[in-house]
Amino acid sequence: MTAGEMLIPNKMLKSATKGSLRSAALIAGISLLIMVIAAPFAELYALPKLVVQSNAAETAKNIIENKTLFTAVLFGYLITFICDVIVAWALYVLLKPVNDNLSLLTAWFRLVYTVIALVALLNLVTVLRLVNTPDALTIFQPDQFNAQVMLFINTFRSNWNFGLLFFGIHLGLLGYLVFRSDYIPRILGVLLVVAGLGYLLTTLKPFLFPQSNLDFAEYTFYGELIFMLWLLIKGPRIKESN
Repeated sequence: MTAGEMLIPNKMLKSATKGSLRSAALIAGISLLIMVIAAPFAELYALPKLVVQSNAAETAKNIIENKTLFTAVLFGYLITFICDVIVAWALYVLLKPVNDNLSLLTAWFRLVYTVIALVALLNLVTVLRLVNTPDALTIFQPDQFNAQVMLFINTFRSNWNFGLLFFGIHLGLLGYLVFRSDYIPRILGVLLVVAGLGYLLTTLKPFLFPQSNLDFAEYTFYGELIFMLWLLIKGPRIKESN
């Protein structure tokens, strides 16, 4: 085989690699955009309308009277966590050229977080089953029923928050890979690391800062949004690295 013949497969390989990076960036960006819509709907809009932390009876009453909205909450979280799986795969493909093994490890941390979140979501599924059981109030006293509903909701929250520890590690590793790449702006890597630290500090706050009411992730998550916008706008036009 001549040198000229050997160059053809190499060019085809580079073109295929560039195409896969562009596709992965777009898929990750679209999935993150869906999450940006679904997660805030469930977490910031719908669920707060139903849950009154200081009043279990009012919470149970709200869910019973608004079963459709509570079901929408479930689907909002479910769509979010399914998209997490897709994003884990797409980002692995996107950053595989930087470091294959570390990119795979980064994806696994997001998958572990997603599994924990899905298991936590089963608590809300149990709440929906409780309020849909016609004889639930004959099995439990009203106070017991209300307490059960609130217990499952709080268990969902605490278990999901524990999973964010793994999500924070994922973002830290992701930021490092982005920083090391030569086809994604380094500043995005820095912002992702900061976002990861925010999730880690928020998750560990009860142990490190028990008296603090500060939600660190509330001020550091902007790096994720900026990265999503870059994936959607610039990702499909990633330039081939030298």
